[in-house]
Amino acid sequence: MEERFDLAVIGSGPGGYVAAIRAAQLGLKTVCIEKEKELGGTCLRVGCIPSKALLHSTELLWKMQQESAENGIHTSSIRADFPQMMGRKKKIVEGFVKGIDGLFRKNGIVRLQGTATLQDPHTILIASQEGTKHIQAQSILLASGSEPIPLPFLPFDEKKVLSSTGALALGQVPKKLLVVGAGIIGVELGSVYSRLGSEVIFLEFSDRVCPSLDVALSRALEKILTKQGMQFHFSHKVVKAELAAGITLTVEAAAGTSLFSGDAILVAIGRRPYSKELGLEALGIQKDPRGYVLIDSSFRTSIPNILAIGDLVEGSMLAHKASEEGIAAVEFLAGLSPQLDYMAIPNVAYTYPEVASVGLTEEAAKQAGLSIKTSSFPFKANSRARCTGEEEGLVKMIMHQDTRRLLGVHILGAHASELIAGPVFAMKSRATVEQLAETCYAHPTLSEAIKEAALALTHGAIHM
Repeated sequence: MEERFDLAVIGSGPGGYVAAIRAAQLGLKTVCIEKEKELGGTCLRVGCIPSKALLHSTELLWKMQQESAENGIHTSSIRADFPQMMGRKKKIVEGFVKGIDGLFRKNGIVRLQGTATLQDPHTILIASQEGTKHIQAQSILLASGSEPIPLPFLPFDEKKVLSSTGALALGQVPKKLLVVGAGIIGVELGSVYSRLGSEVIFLEFSDRVCPSLDVALSRALEKILTKQGMQFHFSHKVVKAELAAGITLTVEAAAGTSLFSGDAILVAIGRRPYSKELGLEALGIQKDPRGYVLIDSSFRTSIPNILAIGDLVEGSMLAHKASEEGIAAVEFLAGLSPQLDYMAIPNVAYTYPEVASVGLTEEAAKQAGLSIKTSSFPFKANSRARCTGEEEGLVKMIMHQDTRRLLGVHILGAHASELIAGPVFAMKSRATVEQLAETCYAHPTLSEAIKEAALALTHGAIHM
């Protein structure tokens, strides 16, 4: 007899495993199907977590090299132990994988390994090395995530031609690394290898770093990363590649065609929804031309008992977005009324310094025809930043001129990923800039720069 569940979740990434846990908390008999041996999806196994581990290790190295003498710390030698860094990264990932396993057991979630294919709106075929089996589910949640997009003429081999997955598993540091795409994934992994001694050269199709960022922060970040030793070539299109001992790219730009050579290439031009084995077409589940599954406001696909979340659907490809959508989707199934505010979902680039944003950029606000006023406050005027030597960057704030509502906050600076939490809450609460300016922040802290940016939109910043 086929096993029956209230909910089957396909995919165990930050959308899928969080959704499964929330479903179990709500009393649903839940199964999570994952094709890989380990739980956690791209984010945990080959994405967010391992990259942040390497970013931390290499940031420690870089800061010691750059700042130790100024802080009165003298060392005879500082060197990178790349295998040790990789070992630490692996240990962190393994710990989190075991942690999700434990959470599944604690919450009574059934875990099945194998490739899931929908047979009909309630039946799933699961294929694994042990064979095949069918299960039945009242509802099905698709959380299969995304995959890196390769260049059409250059498939990934994860040795010389790297996706983000391969870049996190190299056996040695390349002398020269070419990075196609200067988006968030590109600049994060480029930062890792630049700090380890690679010559890192970016080839970006657009005219700036991280095109999704507010233009002012994008330009400022470019200057900082260039000062750190990374090289950027904008409005460049890679049209051909040749593999030999290394790799040579033919690149077109306004000035003409040129060649770039390196030991390895990281292709970071974006990701696409991953739905290859799901059998969506056979069931008539509708997708848009880019492959995103179409859903309604309750995450339901064109087949009402089948839902989809995360990178599989339109929107930013962010782990925390997927988690929030997973929780909201199962709460809808349970008859609750969750409220998910996409304007209050932050985005972060874990470079040094970090960039964190929430809400509208200045450009998006203007394109929407909104009447806005902006302010910015530099970290060089912040006392804590001066004490810690983390003076690069700024806080930029955007408000609606008529309603005084906060429309966006953009932070370039140390610990921006942590600082953005306050503005996220303010956006979620529909706060005015005055309310943010009237909030008391501890002194001395980096977060005082947020207050100063808000004050600049009211009666004026104090320290500028």
